[in-house]
Amino acid sequence: MTVIIDGTAGITPTQWTTAGRPSSPTVGQSGWNTTLSQFEIYTGSGNWQSVAASTYSISYLVVAGGGGGGNGASGNGGGGAGGLLTSTTTLTPGTAYTVTIGAGGSAGSNGANSSFTGLTSAVGGGYGGHGSPGQYGAAGGSGGGAGGQDTVTWSGGSPTSGQGNSGGGSSGSANYGAGGGGGAGAVGSNGTTSASGAGGAGLSSSISGSATNYAGGGGGSSSASGASAGAGGTGGGGAGGNSGTANTGGGGGGGTSGGSGIVIISYAGSQRGTGGTITSVGGNTIHTFTSSGTYTA
Repeated sequence: MTVIIDGTAGITPTQWTTAGRPSSPTVGQSGWNTTLSQFEIYTGSGNWQSVAASTYSISYLVVAGGGGGGNGASGNGGGGAGGLLTSTTTLTPGTAYTVTIGAGGSAGSNGANSSFTGLTSAVGGGYGGHGSPGQYGAAGGSGGGAGGQDTVTWSGGSPTSGQGNSGGGSSGSANYGAGGGGGAGAVGSNGTTSASGAGGAGLSSSISGSATNYAGGGGGSSSASGASAGAGGTGGGGAGGNSGTANTGGGGGGGTSGGSGIVIISYAGSQRGTGGTITSVGGNTIHTFTSSGTYTA
């Protein structure tokens, strides 16, 4: 590694990749990082700081863990989808952001929140109400569907504003038709005299480079008294008796677990940050987090 000084062409600094940084640097040592396309200086304690860094714009998708379906004896409500948030923001190179991926909730439990620290936090989906005896669906990113109970009508759980939709209510009839969990794109269906409600549909995003549905609600489960299982909402929601899909934030079908969440970051051009699984699609660099970690801008 050398430094070239030319009277007319200026100074060409030492260059290295992130993996090939000096093994025993001294404070103040500097060079051009070809991995990150930025000039950096060693500040001690293992830290490299970008110098005269310019900010850049990113788009992000944050989806929380889906709620679990109800865990009663029969006719359980579907879990609500994890809250879904999308937006754009500007980051400063060298800043580290903690990325938290929310786990899906077990049957009878809300999903966990997902977050992009300092920027946004999506709320975990509400759990489905227990069936036989019935129960209200829980509030969450999207609300859980209500559990079914003979002749009693229960309401679905409420959503978090801007992140999802309400869960469906129970049928209030002897067949224990449960409600479907709410999804990011639609409310969960109410249970009927012949079937438990379907989960609400999720939303499609192309931030990963291809259109993918996220945050569908879980369908209510079948009951011993005649109601068939509800379908899962498009976007990872589980049909009654089936779990939500991992890394979609889908709600669990009645009696099962919700799917874990996801965080995706995208920006134009070559790689500038680190963290997550890194891909390049259509001129954009994409960082996908399916487990918690750190994004360094």
